[in-house]
Parts: sequence; C-alpha cells; structure tokens
Amino acid sequence: MNGVFQNRWWVVFASASGLLVGAGAINVFAFGVFLKPITADLGLGRGVFASAIGMGSLLNAIACPILGWMIDRWGVRRVMIPGILLCTVATAAYGLMQPSLPLIYLMFAVAGFVFGCQTPIAYATVTAQWFDNKRGLALGIAMAGVGLGVALIPQIAASLIGQFGWRLAFVGLAVCVFGFAFVPVSLFIREPPGFVKSRDRDAAARDAVAGIPGREAFRGWRFYALTIAFFLAIVAINGTVSHVVALLTDRGYPLQEATAALSLSGLAIIGGRILSGWALDRFWGPFVAVTFFLIPMAGIGLLDSGGAGVVPLLGATLCGLGIGAEVDLMAFFVSRYFGLRDYAKIYGAMFAVFSFGVGVGPTISGFVFDRFHSYGPAFLLYEVLLAVTCALFLRLGPYPFPASADHLPGGQVRAHAATSKAVS
Repeated sequence: MNGVFQNRWWVVFASASGLLVGAGAINVFAFGVFLKPITADLGLGRGVFASAIGMGSLLNAIACPILGWMIDRWGVRRVMIPGILLCTVATAAYGLMQPSLPLIYLMFAVAGFVFGCQTPIAYATVTAQWFDNKRGLALGIAMAGVGLGVALIPQIAASLIGQFGWRLAFVGLAVCVFGFAFVPVSLFIREPPGFVKSRDRDAAARDAVAGIPGREAFRGWRFYALTIAFFLAIVAINGTVSHVVALLTDRGYPLQEATAALSLSGLAIIGGRILSGWALDRFWGPFVAVTFFLIPMAGIGLLDSGGAGVVPLLGATLCGLGIGAEVDLMAFFVSRYFGLRDYAKIYGAMFAVFSFGVGVGPTISGFVFDRFHSYGPAFLLYEVLLAVTCALFLRLGPYPFPASADHLPGGQVRAHAATSKAVS
C-alpha cells in the first residue's frame, strides 16, 4: 500500500465492505426474499427449500476451521482472493437452479463451503494483525459490515427480483460480491510488513509472534468455555430475532410494522458492533460481554411480555445489540486469550460451532411454537441460556496477551509501532 493507502484503517474499510456481502447476507438473509419466487417457480415446498439452505449452513460451518488453517499457513491474501472469485461464481450459479432436489442440495453445499472465505474469520484475522491498542474498535467497525449487509442486501435482492426476475437477480448479487468484496480486498487487504506466515516461520520467528499453538488452545478450558458461551448466546438471540415478524403478526401487527421491528434489530447489529468494540478497548472484556448479553435478556423479556406500542420494537432492538456484539467479542477474545500465533485456526474452529448455532435457535423456536402455540417456553429457555453464558464469561480471568502500546505481530516491536503511529 503506497501513499494515502498506507493507512491501516483501509484494512478496516475493506473488511467492512467485504462483510457487507458476506456469507450471512448472501446465503441466509437474502434468501428470505428469494423464498417465495423460487418455490413458486420451481414447484418446491418451502420446508424442502429451507432444508437446502440448512445444508449450505452446515458446509459453511465445516469450512471455517479449514479456512483458519489455510490462512495461518498461507496468509490472508492468497486464500481470500481466489476464494472471493469462487463466491462470485457460486452466487451467479444460483440462478441456474432447476426443480431437482439433488442438484439444489449440491449447489447450496458448494456455495456454503466456498463462502467460508466470506465469514468474519479472514477479516478479523488481518484486522487483529494490524491493530493492538485500538483492536476492539477496529474489529467493531470491520464486523459492522455484517449488520450493514443484513440491512441492505435483502433490499437490493428485492429490487433486482422486481426488475429482472429471480434468476438474473442472482447475477446482480454476484456483481455485488465482486464489487464490494473482491475489489477492496485486492487493493487493501494484506498482512503487516514483516509478518511471517506459519509455513515460513522457523522456531525463532514462531516465538516472536505472541500466542499459543492451536493444539495447546484446543486442550485448554478457556477455548471450550468461550465456544460454549458464544454457541448458547447465538442460539438464544437468533432463535428470538428470527421469529420476531411471525410473533408480531400473530399478535395482530401489520406486516409492515412487524418487518420494521426486524429492520431495527438489523440496524442495532451495526451499533452493537461498534459500541462493543469501543468498550473492549477501555474495559475488561468479560464485563463488556456480560453487559451486552444482559441487554438481549431484557429484550426477550419485553417480547415475551405481550406489551404493545413501542415495547416489541424496543425488544427487537435490544436483541439486535446482542447479536451485534457477539462476533466482535469472539474475535477480540481469541486475540487476547490465545494471541496471534494461530489466531485464524483457533477463531475458525470457534466460529464453526457458532455458525452451527445460528440455525439451532430458529429450529427450537419453530418446534416450541408448533407444540405449545406460543413462544413463551422457548423464551424462558433462552433467558436461562444467556444467564449461563454470562457466568462462563466471568470465569475467564485476566488476559494472557493484553494490549501493549509498542507491540505488534511478527517481532516488530518498536519500529512498526512508530510506522503505525505515522499512518494512523
């Protein structure tokens, strides 16, 4: 990066832009818009089509630890640039769907796997490498791209479907993936000068990168405490937010008002990412985490209360703040409790379990409603899960790898700190 583009905040910009067309926005939230036109055109049941989306989510979860290993070995650019091109092709290929269930499953499986490149793993890895003191804020802004994608991509998809039909709409989304992800990643995403990839490190170089080996992290209790905590949290919060529209329309709210509640939660995701990142740079992380998971506990309580007016809107917004903080917290905690040595490998394994949990909550809520004709029992369960999550965070203890004013990866202690200060 030369001239003005040497500023490391361009890495944050490219990360936020890339995540705007990330795996969640393209393969989960946009398909809520495509669901009716595709099933009507191909003569498929909604449940069958939704199961194909679940297949894609499963393969995406499987891809996450593999992606983490590849990034730690070969570096972010060598993995992401070809990976995003494959994501572009896979998105356009959705427009070729035919009324053949095996073919649809295959398409979703392949797309889910290659879209591992468009999860937060790679973006969080390179952002953490460039930032230490301001790591929380940088990660928060970068991860806010996910919330922006949730808010914008379904709207873009709806507009494209209305103008060109659902098949060409996927071509339009593929263009978005190329423009918002491939171009900025190619221009701005790279490791800090002197950062040595794991395959090129000798023993001395490995020791110079602060952190513990992945195999050691996977044997430690903190990895499992964090993994379980984030899994329980996303089950609870996503299980609530995904059924907000159905819950409110069941109570007699017009569809437009019910959808507005979901949109507010999407905007809250953006705010939650940035606010939690700012707080992580100033306060002990577990306290920040507990705060941001007490907030959705209040939101779930408001939704379960049956209150009218602004009550459900506030409840959905509070839940969105919790989702917004979650990925940011995970990325930050991995860097502080395990360091940067095998960051992508550790984060990828943790994010894989998290990705699986994204689909668990909505499934629980659906079955509970079918059994009891109410979301009340599910909401009670979610309150308990979030309480357990908070208890796990409070047991983590001090950071083994705290922020240091003059420490950056790759053994560049003072020289690179001075460079970062000059370009910030």
